[in-house]
Amino acid sequence: MNHSLTKAAPDHETNLERIWTKNFTLIVISNFFIFLGFQMTIPTIPLFVENMGGNEQLMGLVVGIFTFSALLIRPYAGIAVDSKGRKLLYLLGLAIFVVSVGSYGFIHGILFLFIMRIIQGIGWGFSTTASGTIVTDLIPPRRRGEGMGYFGLSGNIAMAFGPSLGLYLADAISFSQLFFICAVLGLTAFLFALKINYKEAERKQQQRKKWDIFEKSALPPSLLIFFITFTFGGIAAFLPVYVLQKEISGLYLYFVLYAAALLISRVIAGKIYDMKGHRAVFIPGGLLIITAMVLLAWLPGSAILYTAAILYGLGFGTVQPALQAWSVRESAPERRGMANATFFSFFDLGIGIGAIAFGQIAHLFGYASIYIVSACSVSVSVILYLFILRKERQRELLRS
Repeated sequence: MNHSLTKAAPDHETNLERIWTKNFTLIVISNFFIFLGFQMTIPTIPLFVENMGGNEQLMGLVVGIFTFSALLIRPYAGIAVDSKGRKLLYLLGLAIFVVSVGSYGFIHGILFLFIMRIIQGIGWGFSTTASGTIVTDLIPPRRRGEGMGYFGLSGNIAMAFGPSLGLYLADAISFSQLFFICAVLGLTAFLFALKINYKEAERKQQQRKKWDIFEKSALPPSLLIFFITFTFGGIAAFLPVYVLQKEISGLYLYFVLYAAALLISRVIAGKIYDMKGHRAVFIPGGLLIITAMVLLAWLPGSAILYTAAILYGLGFGTVQPALQAWSVRESAPERRGMANATFFSFFDLGIGIGAIAFGQIAHLFGYASIYIVSACSVSVSVILYLFILRKERQRELLRS
């Protein structure tokens, strides 16, 4: 009898530490489809703007306003996720995405596109804040870095096919048909999300302060991700046009290599984070991104384009899941929604400011200057990280 009890304990412990539950699998599949639809729009929206007669500045504004609207809604999304429920907000965000992206097929002017991009950003702010919180609830705390890495793979796999598929379809079919396909992918994500069912963290009806719009414990990693995602605005909005201007072929393969490198690095870096913490992954990842940006500024041909894709994917895949896991590490369960909202607010802010700023920079100084500024931005993140690390060590010494 004692022997059977002894054998049962490890099985029970293994079950408690399991990542791939039914609900986790559903959120991963749902995330794949919404990201596939989203990734297909990333390189094609600037082309859509250009097709309607817009210049680099308008491209940057249309890309950037999406992220700013997501940013502005995130504090409310964080509160609503914690107080009204994760699944409700996730479904609402997905529904808004479907309607807004589907409407692009009926747009014939940049002003209306601008308005619908704001609405899409609201849906994106709701859905990504809620999905990140659902995943945080589902993953065992001791395996959070690894679990975040697996969850991120769904977006990475979508990233491997989405941009290239979007560019291919933009050449083969009309923009209206392309955006209808993106909306159908969002609807598929919605249907999988409907099946998610688990006991959420207790909703505590707290009296919130008027300016309770961020989670303080999540600020250090959120500041770091801001300077890193600043680079993404330059890639999402302007790399297709930059490569075309340089008469370099192989942009499709760039996104595939980038996503493949992300896929590999996320899993490995997530496990390293769980074992050794962010100190083991952040600086190597940051240096890889800086190198990628320098190569894009140079960009003499396809070989360098592909090398930059791999280095950027390895670097971003190393840094992002570790920073997201760090952002929820110190937060209470009932504040995880706000912690995720804080992290993704800075994530979006970096992309939005980058896209708008790079539109002006490209207009004045050319596309290569975008990536020089991007390398400087990541360098600032590395320096800021060393400062945060020093503060952490000082606190550890005071505790001891």
